[in-house]
Amino acid sequence: MLTRAGGLSFFVAKTPILCHVGHTRLRSLLYGCSHHHFKPTAYSPYIKDRIFMNKSAHFSNLALSATNKYIPESSAVAETMSNKARKKARRESPEGVLRFKLDMCSKRGDVVEALRLYDEARSRGVPLSQHHYNVLLYLCSCSGSNGDENVVNLALKRGFEIFKQMGVDGIEPNEATFTSAARLACAMEDPEMAFNLVKQMKSCGIPPKLRSYGPPLFGFCKKGDADRAYEVDAHMVESGVVAEEPELCALLGLSVESRRVDRVYEMMHRLRASVRQVSESTAEVVEQWFNSEDAAGVGEENWDVGKVREGVVKGGGGWHGQGWLGKGKWKVVRTEMDEAGVCQSCGEKLVCIDIDPRETENFASSLTKLACQREVKADFVRFQEWLQRHGPFDAVIDGANVSLINQKSFSFFELNSVVNRLRQISPSKRLPLVILHRSRVTGGPAQNPNNEKLIQSWKKSGALYATPAGSNDDWYWLYAAVNCNCLLVTNDEMRDHLFQLLGTSFFPRWKEKHQVRLMMTRRGPVLHMPPPYSIVIQESEQGGWHVPTITGDDLETPRQWLCATRTRKNHRHPQHLE
Repeated sequence: MLTRAGGLSFFVAKTPILCHVGHTRLRSLLYGCSHHHFKPTAYSPYIKDRIFMNKSAHFSNLALSATNKYIPESSAVAETMSNKARKKARRESPEGVLRFKLDMCSKRGDVVEALRLYDEARSRGVPLSQHHYNVLLYLCSCSGSNGDENVVNLALKRGFEIFKQMGVDGIEPNEATFTSAARLACAMEDPEMAFNLVKQMKSCGIPPKLRSYGPPLFGFCKKGDADRAYEVDAHMVESGVVAEEPELCALLGLSVESRRVDRVYEMMHRLRASVRQVSESTAEVVEQWFNSEDAAGVGEENWDVGKVREGVVKGGGGWHGQGWLGKGKWKVVRTEMDEAGVCQSCGEKLVCIDIDPRETENFASSLTKLACQREVKADFVRFQEWLQRHGPFDAVIDGANVSLINQKSFSFFELNSVVNRLRQISPSKRLPLVILHRSRVTGGPAQNPNNEKLIQSWKKSGALYATPAGSNDDWYWLYAAVNCNCLLVTNDEMRDHLFQLLGTSFFPRWKEKHQVRLMMTRRGPVLHMPPPYSIVIQESEQGGWHVPTITGDDLETPRQWLCATRTRKNHRHPQHLE
């Protein structure tokens, strides 16, 4: 394996990182320079924390210009060419051919062939773009999965050479460039350099992404350097980047190992707020904590009941945030909840955490904005006006999803059975709103006389809306359910790109409280209503914890929960003093 001195420090310390500063020309990242000339500073002890331009930046391959066989098109010729011809010319140009071949290498994970293509391109004088460099850096940074140590060492060494050459060529880096470089640094077991690269990215005006922070964060966690890992985490928060389960799990595990009990408490609540249901790997870390001696020894025995209750009310229920309560060994078991939300292990009833109506209003506004950006605005506004006239409804049905349950073909019979079942349980006894694409109500099974009659009856009752041609009906049924604050009948897991745009803060909570899932049986539809409790990490007023996992869905198999409690003492806890 390459050493840090021989690989990482040499290449990064001598790499000119260039970025735009306002509307000026490309300038050095770390120190000023006048328009065209870069003046490197002398090496200093803190060079490992910054990326300097060195005189070595000038040793670009000057001979390339003499042997360059590539002749760019003249602007006059380009202007007379059609768009199709220009695209074809770009594809067939040396740069276009190289781009295609490198993209193929990226798909195959073939770093060796990519490096050969790079060397060949440079020898022929083919100019490389930001995309070319980024593909090469990505392949070099991901070489660890290759399994061949010789290939890994080659990729790491060449990766930093390529990173350096990118700066020499004056190619402006972007987020992908820095992220790949940070991964290279982490592969060299230097999370410090990876973190510095993220900092430089931000100083360049390039917003770091979650993936940018992965290399330094996981690198420090692997080394057991808790303080530096927490510093990376703080930098993420400052940059507005929200950690997800892998990052929080790593920080939780590090906190357990480094015996930072307050940090463990913090990470548990961050998991509660952003992840809600945890994976098996995270559940194992949680179990490790509750089974540890540190967990048994930490906690307030005589806590202020009034203050704890005040915290519960302030937080909206399900947690208090007052720290570890109780003392002694924890009882940790895997268990299930009954239909009412009562733990089958400790007997505690989980709570249903309310959603602030203002959050729902804000979410509806955000949903409208997104839908109008991705749909024909006039079409979606027309639907909003229609909904204003005909709503509100007690339930909204994703017609296409329901009609295709257990069927290879679209079934209006199944859809109608769900409509009738929902009408029966509706407080107002009115029909639910059925959302279907226009093609579903004009062609195919819709042309059957019985189905035509059914469709007309729904239309007459104002219970059917046909979305226009070219639209995505997901926006329509989701907006209708949010706007009416009613039940949404669909088995759609709502995990694709559209729903990812809605974020992970409010939408999962709303979905949990409003989605009705469905099973078709010989006796008719079976509706699985939203649970009367929140499927999220809950911290009780007595100090116990219940952690839901993603194992089980409560539809076909019960969801698995982690229950952690301590023996409750019989003495009275002091009341809160006003």
